[in-house]
Amino acid sequence: MRTPLLLLILLIPAAAPPPPQRAAESALTVERIFGSSEFSARGFSARWAADGDAYLGVERLPGEPKGDSIVRHDAVTGRTEVLVPAAELLPEGTREPLRVEGFEANADFSRVLIFTRSQRVWRRNTRGDYWVLDRAARRLRKLGGDVPPSSLMFAKLSPSGRLAAYVRDGDLYLEDLEDRSIRRLTRSEDPRLIHGTSDWVYEEEFDLRDGFAWSPDGARLAYWQIDAREVPLFPLVDTAGRLYPDVKWIGYPKVGQTNPAARVGILDVRTGDTRWVQVPGDPRDHYLPRMEWTPDSTEVIVQQLNRRQNVLRVYRGDAATGEVKSVLVETDEAWIDVQDDFHWLPGGASFAWVSERDGWRRVYVAPRAGGKPVPATPTECDVIRLLRIDGSGEWIYYLAAPGEATRRYLYRSRTDGTRTERLTPSDAPGTHDYALSPDLKRAFHTVSSYDRPPVTTLVDLPSHRAVRTLADNAALRAKLDELKLPPTEEFRVDLGGGVVLDGWCIKPPVLDAKQKHPLLVYVYGEPAGQTVLDRWGGSQTLWHRMLAGQGYVVVSFDNRGTPAPKGRAWRKSVYRKIGILAPEEQAAAVRKILDARPYLDPARVGVWGWSGGGSMSLNAIFRHPGLYRAAVAVAAVPDQRGYDTIYQERYMGLLGDNEEGYREGSPITHARKLQGDLLLIHGTGDDNCHYATAELLVDELVRHGKQFTMFAYPNRSHSISEGAGTTRHLWHLITRFLREKLPPNSDGNP
Repeated sequence: MRTPLLLLILLIPAAAPPPPQRAAESALTVERIFGSSEFSARGFSARWAADGDAYLGVERLPGEPKGDSIVRHDAVTGRTEVLVPAAELLPEGTREPLRVEGFEANADFSRVLIFTRSQRVWRRNTRGDYWVLDRAARRLRKLGGDVPPSSLMFAKLSPSGRLAAYVRDGDLYLEDLEDRSIRRLTRSEDPRLIHGTSDWVYEEEFDLRDGFAWSPDGARLAYWQIDAREVPLFPLVDTAGRLYPDVKWIGYPKVGQTNPAARVGILDVRTGDTRWVQVPGDPRDHYLPRMEWTPDSTEVIVQQLNRRQNVLRVYRGDAATGEVKSVLVETDEAWIDVQDDFHWLPGGASFAWVSERDGWRRVYVAPRAGGKPVPATPTECDVIRLLRIDGSGEWIYYLAAPGEATRRYLYRSRTDGTRTERLTPSDAPGTHDYALSPDLKRAFHTVSSYDRPPVTTLVDLPSHRAVRTLADNAALRAKLDELKLPPTEEFRVDLGGGVVLDGWCIKPPVLDAKQKHPLLVYVYGEPAGQTVLDRWGGSQTLWHRMLAGQGYVVVSFDNRGTPAPKGRAWRKSVYRKIGILAPEEQAAAVRKILDARPYLDPARVGVWGWSGGGSMSLNAIFRHPGLYRAAVAVAAVPDQRGYDTIYQERYMGLLGDNEEGYREGSPITHARKLQGDLLLIHGTGDDNCHYATAELLVDELVRHGKQFTMFAYPNRSHSISEGAGTTRHLWHLITRFLREKLPPNSDGNP
């Protein structure tokens, strides 16, 4: 209420001006960025209702501070309706309502499935408890019967809402919500024979976690079986706080080693019988990364990749017999990416398919029965992500940014290829993302840029008219404005021969052109990601700005081989040359800007990166010792032969065909050339880029008498985020190393 505040102002005499802020209070610091939530951006999380006229969210309502409610918002009027109040999510005998981490419901919302008490499985929290709320009976029951807490995965209601299927301990189960009977659908006595979910490498490299799906008619379940029993085991050793270490063995296929064998089964819910989809080829030397039900429930569409990942075959598997028929084949001299942008056109006779077959990522319309796909989106324009096809099958909606590889916009094209429209306003730079309503009349629109945190609005389509703001981050924006941070400069570096790299630069607020400033390069450089994107980067972005405030110039470049929307030739020029091409182009870009910007100090050039960027940082300082003075390599892979099959063989080819490329691209090969200052950081519990590979590099550096600094975080994973104070400690460590080895021109506290 405002009245008491006004009275208070009237009663208090005018105050003296506040004292000037101390420097530490008016500048960014590691403590402010990583030790608090002061600069956390607020996101927006909701899902569209099936009719597109409303959206559903999980919210804390006034008067119910201890519980989550499921709320419906009318898209036109904004009127809210509480569908499931927190009071209905109170298990018998407890005082606290369930925390809703996820939910789904049947068609009439009479039954609601609640996911709660989640636990992490490798990267994400995918195991937890599931409860079913019968809204009419006001009855809340836990799935799984008498099972330990947080032991179920990926529970789904059947289309009728009577049954629920889920994974427990690597097997599929079916529970009748009426009589509460539970059937075990698959049976494995070996934890490495997995049903309905995936092993480590399929999860990490194909993002396959949820490994089963109901048929649209609810009569069958299609699921993955992954047999990892022949995959070599790797130990993760936890010595932190233990008298004796705890050793956990994981199946991890390194380059050239035996892969898991995957197959897709189609299970009849009534009989419990499984028909296996008869995809040809040795399953250990092929991958099955994706499968989809056909709209009529008669077939399953399966994607198969060969081990080299340069041939992708699409099959139709008969749901009754398991027999397969070929639909289409994609080939590439380099590699082929798994197709996530699979959408059925109305009627189910054809589907949208994304291909680079003519040199650009275009959407094609492919016949389900087989035949030549027909292009729908324009050439010389990479489709970044296919979002949706309208109900009439007339329009395809997707993200693209022709000629602007650092941005993202919404486009639509007719499925017959006759017309293309940009729906994002032409005067709106930045990175735009959209969650489209099922009827394509509206969207949640989120936009951010280098220097501005995200804003989410509800917009009408195709007009893009803003209806209401859903999350504006106004408080964060005001705080950033008070800091008066230097803006990000976007630029390009021409390396000659038609190779032009995109880059960004953050300079000190006051740049003294008469002084020389240290240069820090942030690098990733591998096919899995871009660093030069006009979007808000969160804490890391603020850390770069903190360094700029202390006198550093911070830059980043996207070399060829990064997944920029610049055409197939750009992305795949790096094939068989990971760790070879990128360091050369990064170094060439550094030399170009040193020549062009006299305020940069050639004697104080540093580089840092994480994961693939850590490997790239090692290659930078090892291969170009006269250019880089210091490097920070976090969670790197010094020897490419020590990484997993799916990722490394995709981009480097098989070891027997490219042994010299593997050797030359691995930083450990060039460790003897180290001249500058190196900081190695690794978590000893990293299941992705193993700590053992860091130890190999340590041995090699020691053998050549090279001095360096190393910090190992006990039992931390690839993110090095577990444990109280870890994140803050890590960024203090990196900051202090840079200030010591690449001292800035001005004083400041890290």
